[in-house]
Amino acid sequence: MKTQIRRHDIDWLRVIAIGLLLIYHIAITYQPWAMFIAFIRSDELWTSLWNPMTMLNVWRIPILFYVSGMGLFFAMRKRKWTELLLERTKRILVPFLFGIIAITPLHMFVFQKYYKMTLSYFPHTGHLWFLGNIFMYVLLLLPVVLLLKKYQDNQLKTLFTRLFSNPLGLMAINVLFIVEVLLVKPQLFAMYAETWHGFFIGFLAFFFGYIFMYIGKPFWDTILKWRWLYVGIAAILFTIRFIVFATEGPAYLTVIESNAWIFAVFGFCYKYLNKPSKTLSYLSKAAYPVYIIHMIVLYVASYFILPLHWNPVLSFAVITALTFIGCFGIYEFFIKRVPVIKQLFGLNWDFKFKKNETETPEIKPLVNENN
Repeated sequence: MKTQIRRHDIDWLRVIAIGLLLIYHIAITYQPWAMFIAFIRSDELWTSLWNPMTMLNVWRIPILFYVSGMGLFFAMRKRKWTELLLERTKRILVPFLFGIIAITPLHMFVFQKYYKMTLSYFPHTGHLWFLGNIFMYVLLLLPVVLLLKKYQDNQLKTLFTRLFSNPLGLMAINVLFIVEVLLVKPQLFAMYAETWHGFFIGFLAFFFGYIFMYIGKPFWDTILKWRWLYVGIAAILFTIRFIVFATEGPAYLTVIESNAWIFAVFGFCYKYLNKPSKTLSYLSKAAYPVYIIHMIVLYVASYFILPLHWNPVLSFAVITALTFIGCFGIYEFFIKRVPVIKQLFGLNWDFKFKKNETETPEIKPLVNENN
């Protein structure tokens, strides 16, 4: 019987990344430019809160694409290509389309209501653009993935194995990321949503996420051994970006910083978080629907708390608590208990696999199929 080892650290990566995403979005509420990207803005600003966010924003989205690519590796290990496309359609495309129609318009209603605008139905991708990108990456990379699966021993695998066995060799993938920013020339590095920069950098991260799992042990041994080196590289580059360039440095340096942070996070999670827990089991299942609904919950919390004009530190803490409690409450008492709703959120789809494969609970598509 073929035993498949569950990677709990990858589950944690997904959960942590989505948690940081929520905090990041809440922090936008207290910035003077929040309204320009259709966030409800607090009259009591907290601009210094953005300082740590400037470190986070260069890797918070790319790391999700990396881990999503890792998920494709796990999914392909036990599926035919037709099964994969059916599963990705149900798990990603259905929630994406449902979200455009029924989820993202809701938080725009709250935004319009707060600013006393005429209420209008406005279907849009919103924060769910990420799901649309992932589905496209699966379609684009499927031929490559099928070839790699068919020919396990190939020159590409040999090349990457040698490259990833060296800490600086691993950093060589930055060459492709640098080419991307030099060609696309993003106005701001962290402008990922619905931009060509976001699409191409996400594609590279998704592809290499798959390759990292395809290579396996040499990659994980390298990031485990050299995790502190990557922390050092990232910290130095962030300090330069923050002090010399006022947070928005040259994109060719930012991509190196971004990947260094990500490799460091991979290394520390691999060392300390690759263990099962009941908490992780619950959070890994809840993370996907929480990601889908978090904006509407955040906007509702802002709608009621911001008019009270509390100290921004206090209101940030309260809105954060309400957002997390509200998201998990909706998941626990509504989404996971209504069969039709579960399916619209990409949950509770049953898939049959070959008898010689050992199953473990499914990880949702925002990041991985870690089983």
